[in-house]
Amino acid sequence: MDEDCAPCAPTRSIDRLLVVMARLRDPERGCSWDRAQSWATIAPYTIEEAYEVADAIARNDSGAVKDELGDLLFQVVFQSRIAEEDGHFDFETVADAAAEKMIRRHPHLFSDAQPTEAAAHLEAWEEIKARERAEAGGDGVLDGIARALPPMTRALKLQNRAARVGFDWDEPGAILDKLAEEAEEVAVEIRAGAPHDRVEDEIGDLMFVCVNLARKLAVDPDRALARANEKFERRFRHIERALRDEGRSPAVASLDEMEALWQAAKRLEPSGGGRGG
Repeated sequence: MDEDCAPCAPTRSIDRLLVVMARLRDPERGCSWDRAQSWATIAPYTIEEAYEVADAIARNDSGAVKDELGDLLFQVVFQSRIAEEDGHFDFETVADAAAEKMIRRHPHLFSDAQPTEAAAHLEAWEEIKARERAEAGGDGVLDGIARALPPMTRALKLQNRAARVGFDWDEPGAILDKLAEEAEEVAVEIRAGAPHDRVEDEIGDLMFVCVNLARKLAVDPDRALARANEKFERRFRHIERALRDEGRSPAVASLDEMEALWQAAKRLEPSGGGRGG
């Protein structure tokens, strides 16, 4: 591809994007900011763009989904360009590797294997991934789970992997007992005035068990927490509006006043729970 041609010259959109990226990284005529970036400095932007795609999908905003997918694709192109300049790989090899992986993991579509039901396909998918990890030199059950994942997502993946080899709770009630045990351990550390890192460890254990309970009940913990966040925001904004109508703000209201308004907000909804529910 001629990298000196105008960005509008290529006929395929992906080729045009690749030319734009090459121009941005041009050592002499490129953008100083883009030229200064590396895999490490770009990685946080890649993660951010992935979250923005998810947010647009959650809002069911097709226009935003299109825009955010474009931003995410640009991140892939950016990272691939840096790799190409360093002699590692380029965008074409990234795309080829993705295609080959999907073909390999869908033998019922791209070979003579028989079509499978969804559950059987998921099981076969995991078996293929396990074989790929072994071929890559990793033979541990937990190998391949990225450390950069959000902690809750990584906890869920760790637990799912362990459960597939039988390291799992028999039923949700046992997890509830463990949850109460972990909550008491947090309380013990607090009452003892334990160092911050000890309290942090115990709270981490408590949260890990919460994820396990959600998993066992087939509840997506990220979605459950997102719904709790929305609920809290909705009810707290009711408190703010009610106080604003009185010419006041939460900063000058008492906790009892705000609790009463919180309960009023709950009564306006189809169903309610405690302060966090």
